[in-house]
Amino acid sequence: MTVRRLGAGLVAAALITPALAACASGTGTGSTPSPTVSASGTASPSGTAGPSGAPVAGDAKQALLDSTKEISNGNFRFSLAGAGSTAEGLVHQPSQSAAMKIAIGGPSSDLAMKLDVVHYKPDSWVKLELTGPTADSLPAIKQLNLGKYQHLDQNRIKGNRNLGFDFEKVDPAGSAVLTQGITEVRSTGTGAYAGTIDVTKAAEAGSLNAATIAALGTQAKTVPFTAKVDPQGRLSELVLQLPAAGQTAAQEIKMTYSDYGAATAAQKPPADQVVEAPAELYSLFN
Repeated sequence: MTVRRLGAGLVAAALITPALAACASGTGTGSTPSPTVSASGTASPSGTAGPSGAPVAGDAKQALLDSTKEISNGNFRFSLAGAGSTAEGLVHQPSQSAAMKIAIGGPSSDLAMKLDVVHYKPDSWVKLELTGPTADSLPAIKQLNLGKYQHLDQNRIKGNRNLGFDFEKVDPAGSAVLTQGITEVRSTGTGAYAGTIDVTKAAEAGSLNAATIAALGTQAKTVPFTAKVDPQGRLSELVLQLPAAGQTAAQEIKMTYSDYGAATAAQKPPADQVVEAPAELYSLFN
């Protein structure tokens, strides 16, 4: 197995769209699918109030569309989880910085990966930890476990979702694009919603791997979801319930947002903890 083939097999799952695209691995390990949204209780037609005075469908969708606007200001913390992978981090547009910690796989995986990624425009760094039998057997992989932050050449990661970051598109999950795909929605309580969403554009949003969307087939048009907004109407949680497709079990993809306007600048790694990234690192992620 070459480093490049390793990248295709594992990191196509990945990063900056961190745990979400990882569902393409098809394992479903570590995910606990929640019940799918029932077709019953659909919101009343636009123009009429719901049974308990809840917002009508159009109002609910607009509330969710509006809930993503604050994300574009680029000052928040976030988390992503799905298919045994997790990510958490912050975006701080005022300082043109971002940071995230990503984990793919676990102790029982042939290859598990942890990344600590820091962006502070115009620089980026990644600290990489690869474990498991595959990592132990490949000298090229061992060379990447440096225990230090590897400084990245911006010319080599430009446009690379695995290692780069676009401060013009600050949302790792692309929630604004996702909410535009809502096909049915109802209010389920104060600040809570449920319905279905067309995820066929989720690859564009950076939320799901294109292969996963293709595997869903027609099911991709009506993926159940739940969402929550905070007291200020800002998106705080979005959960997609992906149905089983082919060899892939049903799984939950969850993203959260918090600390709007209160995130702090990312911290640059200390100079004595930085080395230049070797060619093998770029091969792994390309």
